[in-house]
Amino acid sequence: MVIIALLIIWLLVVSIQLIYIFFIYSRTAFFRQPEQNVLDLGANSTSGSGVTIIVCARNELVNLIELLPLLNDQNYPDFEILVMDDRSTDGTSLFLENDIPHLQRVRFIRIDKEHEHVTPKKYALTIALKKASYPIVLLTDADCRPASDGWLSSMVAPLINSPKAISLGFSPYEHQPGLLNFLIRSETLFTAVQYFSLALAGRPYMGVGRNLAYRTSLFFANKGFYTHINVVGGDDDLFINEVATGQNTAVCLNPDTFMWSKPKETWAEWRLQKKRHLNVGKYYKPGNKFRLGLLTGSHVLTWVLALMVGLVVLVHKLQHHSFTTNEWLLLLIGTGIFVLRELGFWSIVGRISHRLAHTVHWASIPLMDLLLAFYYGLAGIETIFRRRKKRLYWR
Repeated sequence: MVIIALLIIWLLVVSIQLIYIFFIYSRTAFFRQPEQNVLDLGANSTSGSGVTIIVCARNELVNLIELLPLLNDQNYPDFEILVMDDRSTDGTSLFLENDIPHLQRVRFIRIDKEHEHVTPKKYALTIALKKASYPIVLLTDADCRPASDGWLSSMVAPLINSPKAISLGFSPYEHQPGLLNFLIRSETLFTAVQYFSLALAGRPYMGVGRNLAYRTSLFFANKGFYTHINVVGGDDDLFINEVATGQNTAVCLNPDTFMWSKPKETWAEWRLQKKRHLNVGKYYKPGNKFRLGLLTGSHVLTWVLALMVGLVVLVHKLQHHSFTTNEWLLLLIGTGIFVLRELGFWSIVGRISHRLAHTVHWASIPLMDLLLAFYYGLAGIETIFRRRKKRLYWR
């Protein structure tokens, strides 16, 4: 009975994975980006087409020197670049004051102090949205680089002369050698698979602040970051989690819209970044947490139970025990569905990776699948123990 129960549970979790792969992930794999001549739209639209690019930066002088000319040269008729200099001490202020007169679209605001009621990034963004000259904002970070001079026009295309209010973009990380970089790229790809696919399924739940556009009217109509103003992080995903709907959200898979980022180079830096992201996730809407929990839990259990089933088969062989007819039937069905799941994941996520800047090589998708299951499992365990420690400390 224990073996049968194990096999039935395995069948259930793998079946959940099949639903996600073939009915959710496939939406991104086979999505056709609507073709729009956005330059004509922007030039001919009488209102609502201007864009403010917002870059919040603290001690990012080296990156700003390289990034701002790339943003200033974007091919779009009506836009500005607003740099929020958040208490920088590396010469950023002098650079912005003296060295950018040739960048005619760039202006900046200096922030000199922190405010107790709000985290620094959210304060800077709130001020930026209040001071933005145009009704659409496009967010990125100082350590990012646009894939082309069509980044701006392609990212805001879904919002021009349209009821859409949010445009979700992709921000791949640069390829570097080593396991850490492979894990970062794998996790970035799979996160994109999830938020793009669920958005296309009418259940948007997050965006990435390195490449995200929305209307300022949406921000102020929903009181900005008010509900999570003291939470570290969440200026992108928590805000989108609150305001995004299936009707007001669009996705951008055009390669011109990609915003390349520099990855963390040490395990300590990356682990700190992931801790912040996991901390933010607990504030998601219940429905989003349920769907993501089901997705992640079934992913982890698919591999854990596969290893357990394999161990059971090995023990039976070593002990010369035989399976009953029902056990053999469930084992064959489970193995077949597991193989179908692996082939489906490989082909569909591999196709998405190909579309998203070849983030992970197609041949490495099975390794990515197993590595992410291991990573999500450890992250879940760490989160549970961290919360228990906090409760004990509070008492």
